Amino acid sequence: MTHKKRKATELHCAAKLYARECSEGKLSRREFLTRATALGVAAPAAYGLLGLSAPAARADTPRMGGTLRIQMDIRAQRDPRTWDWAEPANVCRGWLEYLVQYNRDGTIIPVLLEDWEANDDATEYTLMVRQGVTWNNGDAFTAEHVAHNFERWCDTSVEGNSMASRMGAIMEDDALRDDAIELVDEHTLRLHLSRPDITLISGLADYPAAVVHPDFNGDPIGDPIGTGPYRPVSYDTGISAVVERNPDHTWWNEGNGAWLDRVEFIDLGTDPAAWVASAEGAEIDMLYETTGDFLGIFTAIGMEQSEAVTAATLVMRFNQDSEPYDNRAVRRALQTAINNAEVLELGYSDLGIVAENHHVCPIHPEYAELPPIEMDRDAALEMLAAEGHAETEFELISSDETFHADTCDNIAAQMRDAGINVRRTVLPGATFWNDWLTYPFSATSWAMRPLGVQTLDLAYRSGVAWNESAFSNEEFDALLDQANGIPDADERREVMARLQEIMQDEGVAIIPYWRSIFRHARPNVHNAEQHPTLEVHYQTYWMS
Repeated sequence: MTHKKRKATELHCAAKLYARECSEGKLSRREFLTRATALGVAAPAAYGLLGLSAPAARADTPRMGGTLRIQMDIRAQRDPRTWDWAEPANVCRGWLEYLVQYNRDGTIIPVLLEDWEANDDATEYTLMVRQGVTWNNGDAFTAEHVAHNFERWCDTSVEGNSMASRMGAIMEDDALRDDAIELVDEHTLRLHLSRPDITLISGLADYPAAVVHPDFNGDPIGDPIGTGPYRPVSYDTGISAVVERNPDHTWWNEGNGAWLDRVEFIDLGTDPAAWVASAEGAEIDMLYETTGDFLGIFTAIGMEQSEAVTAATLVMRFNQDSEPYDNRAVRRALQTAINNAEVLELGYSDLGIVAENHHVCPIHPEYAELPPIEMDRDAALEMLAAEGHAETEFELISSDETFHADTCDNIAAQMRDAGINVRRTVLPGATFWNDWLTYPFSATSWAMRPLGVQTLDLAYRSGVAWNESAFSNEEFDALLDQANGIPDADERREVMARLQEIMQDEGVAIIPYWRSIFRHARPNVHNAEQHPTLEVHYQTYWMS
């Protein structure tokens, strides 16, 4: 049996609806491209619906060779489905590839998939696996291997497996549903969902969705079986990681990347002053992310800046399994003491937009405008007194990363201005991230996801691996299921408004701003502009 693909001229029924909503200002161009391509509309066709041409290919001819040195934290490695930061994934992208990729312009493009289609109500996805791909051990890449990865992603018995949060529509009893995957032929499989889910393809672009071999043993460095053109040389947590082009493997995309001979990731700690010293000493060529007052410094020493407007943020969340944050009134009081605009200005150099203590950003198509939140420090102290916590000392914990510490310092200062007792604890990054899920009151950096509901699924659905606030609300979960299945922007926004209200009303977290993110690189480093989700696609970078 073979799958008959939709003709190139046949667009998904929702694509024209999305295009109309984009022209009416209901969707940004980026969000239109994300939603249309997630349903299987090719990027050129998606641009065409807007009356535009897809971006032209690069004019310069890439040069083979060179060693690129990148400043980046080197966090401990583990099974990709349990990665909780982009940095471990970025090192491994050279050999562990993805089914799809999210790009700077908002399009989702095929990688190990050749194409995909969704039915009209997003309850069935047909995935066409790229032919001619081999693993670096010589095995051919097949639809069975893709099915194996879906089974791994759905296994909730693996601690920290956040991919299960993205796979709910093909799961049952905490595992892959028996009839969820149909193997059509050697290079085609069909997913049968139990409910509509327009986020499924977007979730396959997220960093824990790296595709591994059926014989993978859980260690991507010690067992680097992959389909990509690079291989690891060394990996030392907190120090460095080195990868090199793999001369023993023929990459399926030969001629369209793998220009660099070698990539060195160098961990310089959390003090940007050390990064400046290394840049001035010609010890690094590129920064993973540049923040705050150091933007101008790196530009002044001759590095080029790129920017991505994002829904990334810093979340000061209350763990509701810990006293006194199990008390809604306490959480609401602490929120009420904070002026989010001031936090943006003093904590993140005003390089973003003000947020509203819920985790949906105005650049998301689902975003619903709610009444402005109000700061009232007198009311905040009165609320705490009514709950018997007027004299309680609250401890706000953060890592020592610059904007994390600056943001939390400002929040603590505002709490003190309200008469609230607060203690600040700043931990080295390596110490902080070991226990990031368990602190009673702390700050966590969240990267952008293309769709607003994706982050709500990952961080606030009851019981999921990344639910660091221990928030659990039946109405919220039910509405989130509903939102995941609504393609129309206006209808979906109505549901999202209530989801946002619940987050505010329950005092889940202080979410003060949405941040633009930046990267600096030397002028001879090409294709390395900052990615909205902080990805490092070094397999497409080159140096002149």
